[in-house]
Amino acid sequence: MDMETSRRNLLAGMLAAPLAACAARSGLGGTMASSIVDPGPGIDAIARRGGRRFGSAVSWKAAGTGMSVTNPAYAAILRRECGLIVPENEMKWQTLRPSADQFDFAAMDAIAEWARGNALELRGHTLLWHRPQWFPDWLNTYDFGATPVRRAERLLLDHIRVVTNRYRGQITSYDVVNEAIDHDRRAPIETSLSRAMGSPEAVIDFAFHAARAELPKAELVYNDYMSWEPAHEGHCVDVLRLLEGMKKRGVPCDALGIQSHIEMFKVDLASGVGVYDEAGWRRFLDEVTGMGYRLLITEFDVKDSALPADLAMRDRKVADYARRYFDLMLDYDAHLGDILAWGMVDAHNWLQYFDPAKRSDGLEVRGTPYDSNYAAKALREAIAGSLLAAG
Repeated sequence: MDMETSRRNLLAGMLAAPLAACAARSGLGGTMASSIVDPGPGIDAIARRGGRRFGSAVSWKAAGTGMSVTNPAYAAILRRECGLIVPENEMKWQTLRPSADQFDFAAMDAIAEWARGNALELRGHTLLWHRPQWFPDWLNTYDFGATPVRRAERLLLDHIRVVTNRYRGQITSYDVVNEAIDHDRRAPIETSLSRAMGSPEAVIDFAFHAARAELPKAELVYNDYMSWEPAHEGHCVDVLRLLEGMKKRGVPCDALGIQSHIEMFKVDLASGVGVYDEAGWRRFLDEVTGMGYRLLITEFDVKDSALPADLAMRDRKVADYARRYFDLMLDYDAHLGDILAWGMVDAHNWLQYFDPAKRSDGLEVRGTPYDSNYAAKALREAIAGSLLAAG
């Protein structure tokens, strides 16, 4: 038996057990079957062979539904497949800061406690989502008074200090700034904070320096949704310009978080999957890593709106497209760190209600590793297979 055949047989054997086990799960929000075979290595166990972790976004709901850690079926998938989790919304300002003088940590604390109790690590998302539509209303209209720079810096510094101190020792990787590009202006976006502090760059720089002062050894990340589809070419250019400026100004940013909400809004006839610009995406990654930034995949899922309704065919195409993406990203093995899905189960994934991603036929988007019956799909196999092949 040659080495390639041996490798393929090993891969097939390692992946077959988890898929068979997960197929035993049925019913939306259902429970585990009473008899489950050994699931074999989860995706995180495979990822750690290459020195990285695999994880997922989670939420907290007292009712135990959706992608909440209180949903037993969802939590079981997290424990099986993931080594770390990240809050979907519970650390964002609009959730955490009901007013300028008040924090509400109830939901975030519940996620952190669940992570500790289940031996999962935790990422921070995000210390600042620098877009007005995602600021709490009070921040968009905040009166910074006669000394706006000082007041704005104090407000942002206090936020970063309070949050990082609360989870000190548990969270060691933070999305410090999220999505700071104004696509109409092709420049960093203006907010109430940037108007008070003089420029968007002043806000971004201050946030990273404040985070570094609080967390000297943490991984500090700029997170954004530029992607490998040709429509994202301009966004990639703008992000490169932002990163170049940060590097020149000595901003302590360690890595670029690539959200990886990859899209199939049209199908390439030659490949049968979504259109993507491999050469352009490699040039982008080469420039990012050439500046000394590491890479993370922070919010992976797949938009499948251009694919046919047939579930079996659609799942194969989604898996094929994802495999191509992960194989390319894993070519940057020396630079690539953690990989996180933005949810593990289709029914709870944000793409179901995100208008640009919703399907015209009204069917569910099948863009996560597990279907709405909590059964593993070909996408799960594709992710695990790419990681295993990369070593």
